[in-house]
Amino acid sequence: MELLILARHGETDWNTRRLVNGDPAVDVRLSERGREEARRLGTELAGEQLDLCVTSAFPRTEETAALALDGRVLPRLRVADLGDPGYGSFEGGHLDDYRAWAAKHDSTAAPDGGEPRHAVVGRYVRGFRLLLARPERTILAVLHSLPIAYALAAREGRAPEPREPLVANAHPYRFAHEELDRAIGLLEGWCASPTW
Repeated sequence: MELLILARHGETDWNTRRLVNGDPAVDVRLSERGREEARRLGTELAGEQLDLCVTSAFPRTEETAALALDGRVLPRLRVADLGDPGYGSFEGGHLDDYRAWAAKHDSTAAPDGGEPRHAVVGRYVRGFRLLLARPERTILAVLHSLPIAYALAAREGRAPEPREPLVANAHPYRFAHEELDRAIGLLEGWCASPTW
């Protein structure tokens, strides 16, 4: 890989209601605005030579990719490691409730039936390492806010924090090979010695 273009999926009704979904079996689809955002992403990338499209296992990322790449023939790869966290007992609940719980617990704690944030960062590292090693020159990865937010922070030299800002829907964030490699290294270092 020489260039990775990260993009969050388009808006969903769950986003506007600030609900969390970490279960890909729950069929959360794009809103009308989200479909427009996905098409706009496609317009932004129309002049870009893309060699592979990656999505998570969530329907909203696959729907965004399909709309953004409408009319383009491109190999697809699903990378489950780059999906949203498993929210456990918070699944379908309000984001602020999950964030309030997370603020009171360290990265190794998990909500009932959910996933520790330390493990989430670890699987993002695996997913990004997989993409870094791919032979394709330019990869579009349509993912979720959290893996992109962690990658952006790490590129700036910042370790994961308990609360990351949400990234824009269907906006391209470009990473050169060296930038992604450095970001992964920082995230791996944090996983080896988490700070919260």
